[in-house]
Amino acid sequence: MAVFHPDPEIIGPAEGHEARVRSRFWRTVRKAIAAVPFMDEVVAAYYCALDPETPASVRATLLAALAYFVIPFDVVPDFILGLGFSDDITVLITAITMVRRHIGDRHRAAARAALGRVTEQT
Repeated sequence: MAVFHPDPEIIGPAEGHEARVRSRFWRTVRKAIAAVPFMDEVVAAYYCALDPETPASVRATLLAALAYFVIPFDVVPDFILGLGFSDDITVLITAITMVRRHIGDRHRAAARAALGRVTEQT
């Protein structure tokens, strides 16, 4: 299976992806929830990426895509109304499609519960 690696000059070195994603993920979800129609799959991918039972190559793919998602200044900066998350959506769809079979029911259940809490807070 090919592993997706976005440009490290944009998202930084791979060894920092997990910490970067953990620290910025929920803040970005709150900003992007209306712009990303498959946010449930993005959050399920987050839980899959943090699951120690997930194969390393799958974790690396998801963490790279999620790191791109949480970086506010990428190819199309996230603050640009209407376009800001379009490049993030492309990266996320590609990564999730590549590893979809590894995103399990427990990841999706955790995502539904977390998104329920997020939407209650907004």
